[in-house]
Amino acid sequence: MTPLDADTRAGAVRPASPTSPVTGLTSAEVAERVALGQVNDVPVRSSRSLAEIVRANVLTRFNAIIGVLWVIMLGVAPLQDSLFGFVILANTGIGIIQEWRAKKTLDSLAVIGEARPTVRRDGVSAGIGTSRIVLDDLIEIGPGDKVVVDGVCVEADSLEIDESLLTGEADPVVKRPGDQVMSGSFVVAGGGSFQATRVGREAYAAQLAEEASRFTLVHSELRSGISTILKYVTWMMVPTATGLIISQLVVKDDDLKDSIARTVGGIVPMVPEGLVLLTSVAFAIGVVRLGRKQCLVQELPAIEGLARVDTVCLDKTGTLTEGGMDVTGLHLLDTGPHTATGTDTDTGTGTGTGTGTGTGEAYVRSVLGALGVSDPRPNASLRAIADACPAPGDWRRTAALPFSSARKYSGAAFTEGDGTAAPASTWLLGAPDVLLGADDPALARTGRLNERGLRVLLLARTERPLDDPEVAAGVRPTALVVLEQRLRPDAADTLAYFADQDVDAKVLSGDNAVSVGAVAGKLGLTGTVVDARGLPAEPEAMAGALDEGTVFGRVTPQQKRDMVGALQSRGHTVAMTGDGVNDVLALKDADIGVAMGSGSEATRAVAQIVLLDNSFAALPSVVAEGRRVIGNITRVATLFLVKTVYSVLLAVLVVCSQVEYPFLPRHLTLLSTLTIGVPAFFLALAPNRERARPNFVRRVMRYAIPGGVVAALATFTTYLLARHHYSGAGALDAETSAATLTLFLVSMWVLAIIARPYTWWRIALVATMGAGFLLVLAVPWLQEFFALKLVGLTMPWAAVGIAVAAAAVLEFLWRWVDRRFPA
Repeated sequence: MTPLDADTRAGAVRPASPTSPVTGLTSAEVAERVALGQVNDVPVRSSRSLAEIVRANVLTRFNAIIGVLWVIMLGVAPLQDSLFGFVILANTGIGIIQEWRAKKTLDSLAVIGEARPTVRRDGVSAGIGTSRIVLDDLIEIGPGDKVVVDGVCVEADSLEIDESLLTGEADPVVKRPGDQVMSGSFVVAGGGSFQATRVGREAYAAQLAEEASRFTLVHSELRSGISTILKYVTWMMVPTATGLIISQLVVKDDDLKDSIARTVGGIVPMVPEGLVLLTSVAFAIGVVRLGRKQCLVQELPAIEGLARVDTVCLDKTGTLTEGGMDVTGLHLLDTGPHTATGTDTDTGTGTGTGTGTGTGEAYVRSVLGALGVSDPRPNASLRAIADACPAPGDWRRTAALPFSSARKYSGAAFTEGDGTAAPASTWLLGAPDVLLGADDPALARTGRLNERGLRVLLLARTERPLDDPEVAAGVRPTALVVLEQRLRPDAADTLAYFADQDVDAKVLSGDNAVSVGAVAGKLGLTGTVVDARGLPAEPEAMAGALDEGTVFGRVTPQQKRDMVGALQSRGHTVAMTGDGVNDVLALKDADIGVAMGSGSEATRAVAQIVLLDNSFAALPSVVAEGRRVIGNITRVATLFLVKTVYSVLLAVLVVCSQVEYPFLPRHLTLLSTLTIGVPAFFLALAPNRERARPNFVRRVMRYAIPGGVVAALATFTTYLLARHHYSGAGALDAETSAATLTLFLVSMWVLAIIARPYTWWRIALVATMGAGFLLVLAVPWLQEFFALKLVGLTMPWAAVGIAVAAAAVLEFLWRWVDRRFPA
């Protein structure tokens, strides 16, 4: 059998033409509207400008605090006490560069994945970018297409549009010429065209789309958790810093410049200035890494969200299987005058002749060919049938019923030749178990085919008109069309990855449950197979059935949405994958929606992640990036907040004891660089496969508070002992050096705990930071630069001993917290 080319098929069956053909705008009219600014100028996705990126990274609350303190230090202290300001500049620069890289990656990928609606101009239809649509353009739409601007329907061929994302109404709306269509809705069946009446920011859904598609880091548990922490830090800083300023400038009668320097030295480390930066950098680098794998992250928190997913709902077609299909058999049934009875069950080849035109099988193939070419936008099944069956050149379509996921069938009515050789016939093509009664003998054969993972469609004749709500009642089954689906080569490995990561996979498909279960079994996904038509509608009962089942067939689009909601009601974090228009509502409601790049415009528009190369195998990479970000930021957040806690507590102890603050800014800059800044950068970007866990703030603070308290008490103990041990000129520098040694060693132990489990590079990282501090103590000019010089042996060894004791306490507390307050 030789498949017909598209042009031949299009000319063979002549669909009913509109009564008044519309050619669309002329080139001159388009140019006139462009000159008037009547274009669809909604900003493109990820349109955050360089100026906005710079402003967001520079103009922060803590940068303002650090900036003021830096200016003060530049005026009253040596340059080495102002190093913290240069570190902030460098960090901010890194943040800007990384986010700019992420923006460019997103922009380039967004162009690839951008919807290209079909616009008719000068009588010619062509796909263009949404930003090139002008007022009064004639836009053609079909199943899966998103309505990108507001307009009025001009042509309608059984056009049904779902407006539930705008109105909340679940039932599709039939559109006829003259009806309004709204941007943000999408086509579920049929086709047609509409004329743009409102474009750009005037369109109904334009503002919503602009907000939803902007490059953003909001609505993330990680980001909101950090914001909560920073809010509490600010509250702690204000009274503590005020008390420190008073104690150092008023109570102590010391040199003014030295008092200012030590005051600033106490305030600066309270600010976890690098934490927000590293979070932004980690997200941005994740976007760039995924972008290299043709994965468009339309909302950055999706990286984090997919890492938290414990249930992934998969649509079979386009996810587990490739979009294309092949017709592998045609089983004729006892159908009456036009076809003969008898089939070869194994080969699907019909035998015998009927009373209609040609042989029974030849006639059935003519019907299938006519159905295949009568739909201007056929789905995958109809395309396979059209490729396999030649279309009769003298048949004319007189009516059509487009395929709908809710109906599970499509139909068309034809006249043969001039209509005198044979009467008009009306045919339906769809799911056998929907079109036939439960006791029909054809279902037994269908079941045997489904058990082999084959997809089976029923061709049936009906005596009712297609606009009859009961058109499927009393149909005469004619033939079973057997299609083989092509499994995605990467699907089995991806499902195995999810199983290994304790992520439950649920297959939700509109196809026959037995067939879907067989396909899932071939990919290694086993479990209970359920026909969704028997599922309870009540959410709690449905959730129970979903927990027990694995594969669900005959799922309607509304059921997919309800199933996602039922899973979420049980506390599950749900990801939904899909590529068809029937997946839109579920994708929208899921915690994370994942669409295939070749999917419909509507699915790509509502999904947070688009796999541009249609590779299901990219999902593990997204999960890995999310886990890397969450796990690593949790680690480094603990480092930063330990410093904040011990800085605040040290300031409180200093105020209460009425002594000089033990450190100058240069000391804490050195400590922060070696124990937090450099290690945190490497730890934040390292691989991390830990499963994401909730309660970010609690998990961080349960380590940061005891760690910071122990570090502060150990350091202040050393400082007080040193004040009693040293006297005379240079005593303050010796006291500071001893306290710095204790604080460094305790901070290094915190780093050593955070770096677990150890790998060669983590051990090397900790060892290198320790070697850096030893280098400062060993090189005379570095000693002078950082004002660090250990005097004598008694106090330095006492400082080491106190640090060792503090490390032992830390180790005990860390283990106790793990047992007492599990995450």
